[in-house]
Amino acid sequence: MDFLNMLVIKNVESIDHNSTLKAAAQRMRDHKIGSLIVTKDGTEIGILSETDISRRAVSEGLNPDQTRVSSIMSSPIISIEITESPERANDLMKEKGIRHLGILEKGKFVGIISVRDLLKYFKVYYDGIGTLKSKK
Repeated sequence: MDFLNMLVIKNVESIDHNSTLKAAAQRMRDHKIGSLIVTKDGTEIGILSETDISRRAVSEGLNPDQTRVSSIMSSPIISIEITESPERANDLMKEKGIRHLGILEKGKFVGIISVRDLLKYFKVYYDGIGTLKSKK
């Protein structure tokens, strides 16, 4: 079964690379999300998370009305093929120290998953000692 396909958020919010941090933060607030895909001419070039805003902008005193998303986004988007397992996605997130992972289908960006998505998966499908729950 394609478990990542069940977890991936395909209707992802994005923002243009020239947008301000204030516009990005407002979009995250309005949509109750923790990250945005950053685009340039319709192509995904990076990801901006709440963590990026707090650690790279607020802590450095950058002006959110003037600072462009592209100046603090994480790029490239760390991604994994949709055919990989949730366990592999979890390992990659841990290895890279990230909370959002791009999902590719045959090399094309199709969405993201978050640490929260993986936690829900592990809570539902695992019984706490690392074995898959039996389904009746």
